[in-house]
Amino acid sequence: MYAIVRAGGRQEKVSVDDVLNIDRVSDETGATLTWQPILVVDGDNVISEADKLSGYTVTAEVLGETKGPKINILKYKNKTGYKKRQGHRQKHTQVRVTGIAAK
Repeated sequence: MYAIVRAGGRQEKVSVDDVLNIDRVSDETGATLTWQPILVVDGDNVISEADKLSGYTVTAEVLGETKGPKINILKYKNKTGYKKRQGHRQKHTQVRVTGIAAK
């Protein structure tokens, strides 16, 4: 069984005990997140109707914060002596999916 959920501006395919990195949320370590699924697949049974999906929830436990890969930004303009270097690491929250259940 797996579900598609919208987490942090992206859609993620999740199943029970999956660990994934989502955009940063302000919840503490050990807190529980609840998502409304967009699609639920249980074997050959695919559920995508909104009225049936309202009975399903996906729960996840917050494991902690992580950082994404380093992105190097370089701005340069020819013949003017202008160059600027900048770096960035996006902050993420690591979560473990604990359940996909019908209400």
